[in-house]
Amino acid sequence: MSDERTFIMIKPDGVQRGLIGEILGRFERKGFKLVAMKFQQSDVAHLEKHYDDLKARPFFPGLVKYMASGPVCAMVWEGLNAVKTGRVMLGATNPADSAPGTIRGDLCIQVGRNICHGSDSVESANKEIDLWFKKEELVNWTSTQKSWVYE
Repeated sequence: MSDERTFIMIKPDGVQRGLIGEILGRFERKGFKLVAMKFQQSDVAHLEKHYDDLKARPFFPGLVKYMASGPVCAMVWEGLNAVKTGRVMLGATNPADSAPGTIRGDLCIQVGRNICHGSDSVESANKEIDLWFKKEELVNWTSTQKSWVYE
């Protein structure tokens, strides 16, 4: 079994609505391992680095301003196909296109307030994890537990 890590962030609207526990629970129930989590208010410079791939898009300034408007909950999850499965669990970027049962399909209605960010590839996950967490903040499950339920 080959595990990978993904970066999931609950955006200010999800935090403000009290959805952290709901979202954590969905990833836990799916069977992913929580590797790291932090609750923080991010500055514009940090968020501009995070969303650097979108800087040419017309919505970029508004996105960064919105993301800096309140605290976020940044997380790293680990498991088999964590990136792809995490994106499926989140649902389509536009909640109107998200299937029932997904986080966005169940919990939001507006694309500008779509509750979560999720890495779209293993490469972007690694970049985002490095941007948000120090190496020593990441739990190494193989060194802390002898076995895991899915191994």
